[in-house]
Amino acid sequence: MTITPCSRTPNAPKSYATRSRELRLVISGAQQRAMQNAEASADAALAASLAEDLDGNFESVVRRFQDRLFTFSLRLTASREDAEEVAQDAFVRAYRALKTYPAERVRAMALRAWLYQVTLNVARNRLRKKRHPTVSLDGDDAGGARAARQAHDDPSVRPDARFEVKRERADIATLVAQLPDRYRSPLILRYVEGLKLEEVAAILKQPLGTTKSNVHRAINALREAMTESRRAGVR
Repeated sequence: MTITPCSRTPNAPKSYATRSRELRLVISGAQQRAMQNAEASADAALAASLAEDLDGNFESVVRRFQDRLFTFSLRLTASREDAEEVAQDAFVRAYRALKTYPAERVRAMALRAWLYQVTLNVARNRLRKKRHPTVSLDGDDAGGARAARQAHDDPSVRPDARFEVKRERADIATLVAQLPDRYRSPLILRYVEGLKLEEVAAILKQPLGTTKSNVHRAINALREAMTESRRAGVR
């Protein structure tokens, strides 16, 4: 997702549009395709292992996906406590479901997309009871820890610069949280989790055309919200 930067003077604060280039949500191009192919192969191998011995290999599923499902839950719920419970419940439900599936179904399943679907359903059920004002797009602030180890004279890692980046990330997260669920979920799955549109459509159980349309509308809605936020900030 790319937002065209607006013009500004050399010493002016960076705009949301300019920052958006630094907050790229997914890797694009050949590198992304290679990573997706490698992950798909690993998922297929793991699914085959589960079909042979679920109890002996389910721990591998937890190790492979626990961080990813936790951060996905955190982006949806904006609460570490809720995210932990959602992720744990998702694994429990996944295990129970797999116990009932024949080996052929387990071997043929798109494991990663299926786990996201289970997690999304658990999170939605939880959010029906609780409403949160924001979502996190970044999970833990590992980037801040890495930045602190960089050269102290680099302007981009000074405390004020790091604070500005973190503030704008929080602002973008707030705007994403304000999107309707039909736009928010596909936006996070596509541009934060980096899933293919076909995978997003499968997770959301909707036609591919509907998913493409909702992703496109989500991007436009987020752009409009960011523009309005900038305007409000200069009033």
